[in-house]
Amino acid sequence: MNGLLVLFLLIFVAALPVFLVYLWFRLARFPLPLPWFLFCLLSGAAALFIALLLQNFSPNTLLVNALTEELGRLLMLLIFFKILNLMGKGIPPGPAARADTTDAPGIFSTNSAVWGSVAGLLAGLGFALIESATYGAANMGVTLLRAFTAAPLHGACGARVGAAAAVCRDHPFPALLRFLSAAAIHAMYNFMLLLHGIPTILAIFIAFSALGSSVLFIHGTLKAAKE
Repeated sequence: MNGLLVLFLLIFVAALPVFLVYLWFRLARFPLPLPWFLFCLLSGAAALFIALLLQNFSPNTLLVNALTEELGRLLMLLIFFKILNLMGKGIPPGPAARADTTDAPGIFSTNSAVWGSVAGLLAGLGFALIESATYGAANMGVTLLRAFTAAPLHGACGARVGAAAAVCRDHPFPALLRFLSAAAIHAMYNFMLLLHGIPTILAIFIAFSALGSSVLFIHGTLKAAKE
């Protein structure tokens, strides 16, 4: 098969989770404006370039690479949330938004971890989409596997980082724990995927189980808010 055709196929596979998440929110009738959705994806794509810049000035290890990628995601989400606050546009409108109100200053309240998780999940998928294209151009050998596992991994880690970014002002310690958990999951995935002698299925299990817990948190919280 032509290399360019394979690359487009892999990008299509990597983009499938993006469409599935949007379909999930539409079918569940959760409030998710399309511009908000697209800007979350864009912030995740931009985070990849921040991570690459940070990696140029840091040791090339599995742990450092995980930390720089999550740090790049955190910085972009903080910028994204700040822009939303300045524009007066915060969490999407609807029952979930009305249930998530406090006297805390700013658009993102102290209870808005769920919408931070949504933003982070989408940012992670945007990150994975661009990363899959990069890997496809550089090394086809590992790209097929990453196309099926990178999106769940980055989505899961992004959800945790997004929640950390949303509540870091009012709850810095829980936010730090969320960020560190994302970095730890990411580092374990890198370790199990790239080192010889470790079954690849373990990396797949980590990626999908971490994504599953994030999806359950988001779905359960937003469903309860609707009721």
